[in-house]
Amino acid sequence: MREIAVVAFGQTVHRRTNEELSEVEMLIPVLHDVLDRTGLRTGDIDFTCSGSSDYLAGRAFSFTMALDGVGAWPPISESHVEMDAAWALYEAWTKLLTGDADTALVYGFGKSSPGSVRDVLTRQLDPYYVAPLWPDSVALAALQARALIDAGETDEAALAGVASRNRRSASANPHAQLRGSVPHGDHVVRPLRTGDCPPVGDGAAAVILAAGERARELCERPAWIRGIDHRIEAHALGVRDLTDSPSARLAAERAGAFDRPVDTAELHAPFTSQEVVLRKALRLGEDVTVNPSGGALAANPVMAAGLIRIGEAAARVHRGESDRALAHATSGPCLQQNLVAVLEGDPR
Repeated sequence: MREIAVVAFGQTVHRRTNEELSEVEMLIPVLHDVLDRTGLRTGDIDFTCSGSSDYLAGRAFSFTMALDGVGAWPPISESHVEMDAAWALYEAWTKLLTGDADTALVYGFGKSSPGSVRDVLTRQLDPYYVAPLWPDSVALAALQARALIDAGETDEAALAGVASRNRRSASANPHAQLRGSVPHGDHVVRPLRTGDCPPVGDGAAAVILAAGERARELCERPAWIRGIDHRIEAHALGVRDLTDSPSARLAAERAGAFDRPVDTAELHAPFTSQEVVLRKALRLGEDVTVNPSGGALAANPVMAAGLIRIGEAAARVHRGESDRALAHATSGPCLQQNLVAVLEGDPR
């Protein structure tokens, strides 16, 4: 099987609102950044894939506007997923595996600030029995948190500790929206408080993938994707055990995450309670550095946050701060869909 690596990663400085910028204007500097890191030009990219959401943008086929930032000439091979861009990376990875491409540009973007993202995400739910009740994303995460507390697997104090650790780690991340000491605040939906929830904000991210020796030419220490897989839970929340994530566990197993220990894990856990679920499902011990970037509790640009987890893990491999890292992305309510990637650097 071809070796494929993340060779460059870039992201915006995530902010509560980028109302003065369109999605294209927000994205262009990030695309220039990853190309500059590798010395590539647009014409050197064999395949381009993006992830975004028409619901967030408020218009159909909104991703076509972003192509203005990629460049219309020379003609490109392009695809798009209506998902977090981590799934766009999965599509690009399969494209490179076939040998049809040697390099790929993957990007994701989202502006959550113009409307109520809590209500927008309700459109993911079962349209007949659940969506008409309008349970928003925080209310559903609160159900999961309550299930964990009732099962004795956590409590409100422990959840506050998760929030504090993530945002303290984000102090070293210049792109994070929330850093350092952040008040845990009042209850939003019991038992979740303001500090247990992700910030609403705008942002974008991009990575470049390359295969084989091409990756070594473009990056001093490529982050090789040793395994990647994604799985999904049942759509109906009532038939799931919200205190566990079998799909994340299976994706990790299929990606080879359990074959050897990892030293770093970047988890896409927008709510503190979801980190509790993921740590158990992914078998992460206290010796694993979890979310050194601050994770989604520090910045959660919808449709890019999962790709950022892969990019942050890869960046630590690039810098020699990690030898074997796990990256996780999720989509849907209560960790409904989960993607896991394992990244490694060349032996030192």
